[in-house]
Amino acid sequence: MITIDQKLAEYLNNWIVDGWPVGNLILCVIALTLCVILVGVVGIEREWRGRSAGLRTHLLVGVGSAIIMILSIYGFPQVFQDHRDVARLAAQIITGVGFLGAGAIIHRNNGIKGLTTAGTIWVSMAIGIACGSFNFILAIIGTMLIFAVLTVFKKVEVKIGQKNPTIVLIVPGDKPALEKILIVSKEFNCRVTGISTTLVDDSTSSKAVEVTFQAVFADGGEVKLSEYLAQLEKETGAVNIHLLSH
Repeated sequence: MITIDQKLAEYLNNWIVDGWPVGNLILCVIALTLCVILVGVVGIEREWRGRSAGLRTHLLVGVGSAIIMILSIYGFPQVFQDHRDVARLAAQIITGVGFLGAGAIIHRNNGIKGLTTAGTIWVSMAIGIACGSFNFILAIIGTMLIFAVLTVFKKVEVKIGQKNPTIVLIVPGDKPALEKILIVSKEFNCRVTGISTTLVDDSTSSKAVEVTFQAVFADGGEVKLSEYLAQLEKETGAVNIHLLSH
């Protein structure tokens, strides 16, 4: 099946002015510009949420992938045209960006942080490859779906995650935090699993302990997560409390 963007690529590839392939240059400019716009949408969303890999990181990955893909199409002498494999460089991009995305993942106690950001880095590469191979419609539709996953599905994830959130507290070392956590959890008909503790440095206390655990609320019961967190903070004297997310 031939799509509109492929017809456009075919037309521009055959556009020659005074012996110069001007159409190829215009096609490359369109591909890189569209890549900046589409990957920029993903990067801005990550930047807005304060993630470690933001707009510039995603743009570098996406535009770099598009450039390499364009090179695999145009960047070799004509003598090698019949023996080249344009997908070979794309395969290397996928492998390389996979290692880059792994650097954004942080394993912390019994939770993992950074998986979504690693995923957006990887899909930025995919958008770049789509733009660099002149599959513009696929790149646009893919970006729309990715943005929907990052925004609309975020609310769904939060709603589902309220049933079994992973909670991180930083409490003074002289407080019986574990006992208080169990007491409060019992009041809210909640079961505590996967408790782990780590000594940390905290400016407000000479000794501080980071407590990480998963709270599993009973099936069929009303989840009052905000009230539960407020009660935990009050009873344990926590100096910091937050949910561990991806």
